[in-house]
Amino acid sequence: MAETVTFGSHEGTVNGALSIKRLKLTNYRCYEFARLEVDDRPVVLTGPNGAGKTNLLEAISYLVPGRGLRGAKLSDVGRNVSVLGENRRGWAVAAQISHDGKIVDIGTGLDTGYSDPNRERRVIKIDGKNRMRQSELGKYASALWLTPQMDQLFIGGSSSRRRFLDNLIIGIDRDHAGLVSAYEHSMRSRNKLLKEKRRDEKWLDSIEEDIARYGVAVAAKRQDVVERLNQLALADPGTFPSAHITIIGLIESLLDEFPALEVEERVRSELVTLRSTDNDMRGPKIGPHRSDLVVLNVTSGLEASQCSTGEQKALLVRIILAATSLNALEKGQIPLLLLDEVAAHLDTTRRKALFDTICKMGIQAWMTGTDEQIFRSLGTRVQHFSISDAKIEQTKIQQSLEDN
Repeated sequence: MAETVTFGSHEGTVNGALSIKRLKLTNYRCYEFARLEVDDRPVVLTGPNGAGKTNLLEAISYLVPGRGLRGAKLSDVGRNVSVLGENRRGWAVAAQISHDGKIVDIGTGLDTGYSDPNRERRVIKIDGKNRMRQSELGKYASALWLTPQMDQLFIGGSSSRRRFLDNLIIGIDRDHAGLVSAYEHSMRSRNKLLKEKRRDEKWLDSIEEDIARYGVAVAAKRQDVVERLNQLALADPGTFPSAHITIIGLIESLLDEFPALEVEERVRSELVTLRSTDNDMRGPKIGPHRSDLVVLNVTSGLEASQCSTGEQKALLVRIILAATSLNALEKGQIPLLLLDEVAAHLDTTRRKALFDTICKMGIQAWMTGTDEQIFRSLGTRVQHFSISDAKIEQTKIQQSLEDN
């Protein structure tokens, strides 16, 4: 049932939170087969390092458009399975998802029968029917995530920050994944042509037109979503610091001054000029793949890169919660949250604030940790499971809570 909710000074109608009812993994990383049935509450997964907790979250991340939680190659996430003397890494993830009282069956995996050995293709099925485009998944599911690798987000390379932002955008606009993919494919095609001694100039012109069109579209979408995201990330800070995101890049600067069509023409013209020097694998020297994000901790006045590890983690949580609210306000849908080792670098006060926010918003968050005591205060507000050697079991803490 739809209800009106308020996030800071913003109000919107929310139909409910997405939730997984049943999850099945086949030949996925450490799992030969796994099946888990849950209800709408948040899910806590505890166990030792290397047990398979992150693998489970990664599997869920493939139920939405994009490249998954780790950004891994599709062929790298499957178990080695010998088929007629050949090693194939075929894998599958299937889930029954509930939203607003409706149930949908979603499945995805690696197409091991795809004819082109140099390219990978995902199989996507929705209610048993094959779908051709990843964006179809976005009609039924969306997810946001935080991983320990993101703890270095503000001090690492810019590519990780761009990927982080693009994942947030895909949760709000499923077509963004297709734009990014088309842009990157066009860049690879241009790189290949530039290395040829006798290249087809007309074909190169066509590819550069595509790069300009897709590149400006990607940059414009990033700017648009960041502007709306900042409104929520700058709201009443509460326990987590207010945050402000800025995208820095040549195309973004041009879009601040000129119409998109004019920026496209300027980019296309620049690509022609750069043909003699654009010969490395990073792609053109102009484009959204060269842009960067700067995040300001508004509460302290420091850039995120200058903040402590704990403050950086708090800023990430703030941005993820803002993106969750933006999903709810604009799509009427609260996404899944995949929070790997979420308690790391959060003090007790912030940890409690995060847990309370998740439960208050009705989010089905999937949270992992090595110490189940960290989550004990959540009681029966969540579902507790333990993972050991790729085996998933209900924990003693969950059993004792239910018995009481």
